Amino acid sequence: MNPSHATPSRRIAVYSGTFDPITLGHEDVIQRAASLFDELIVAVAVAHHKKTQFTLDQRIAMVAASMAHCPQVRVLPFEGLIMDFCREHGACAVVRGIRNLTDFDYEAQMAAMNRKLLPTVDTLFLLPQPQLQCISSTLVREIAKLGGDVSGMVSPGVAERLRAAAGATQR
Repeated sequence: MNPSHATPSRRIAVYSGTFDPITLGHEDVIQRAASLFDELIVAVAVAHHKKTQFTLDQRIAMVAASMAHCPQVRVLPFEGLIMDFCREHGACAVVRGIRNLTDFDYEAQMAAMNRKLLPTVDTLFLLPQPQLQCISSTLVREIAKLGGDVSGMVSPGVAERLRAAAGATQR
């Protein structure tokens, strides 16, 4: 076969997080990253180190429902080192969303360490749209628990799950 006619390998990227819950900021980063790669794997962390509001299965379901319109996005659970997950799935890049300098400082350190662990995987930083940069899952959970309106911060399905969870904790 003539090398100039060879099919290039699929470019796969991984975007990992706890997604407790997935926010519109996450969705923005996912959609833009998905347009840059042949496949984007959203890796939902088991997160043993965190007390999550939603179970792993619930978080996977919320991400999958929110991103159902993006056929090149696959949602999988992950546990352990993200570089091991990247190696296992043939990823060439890790996508990280950053909202501010605090996020950047932390993520730059992680990117450097990940580069030591697996030099063939690059890290791509994406900023959410400006109107979404103030949104964090932690703040969304707190606002929802206190009965606030989170409809401008998460998709309608996620907002409904947050309302149901808030109602369950108030009983």
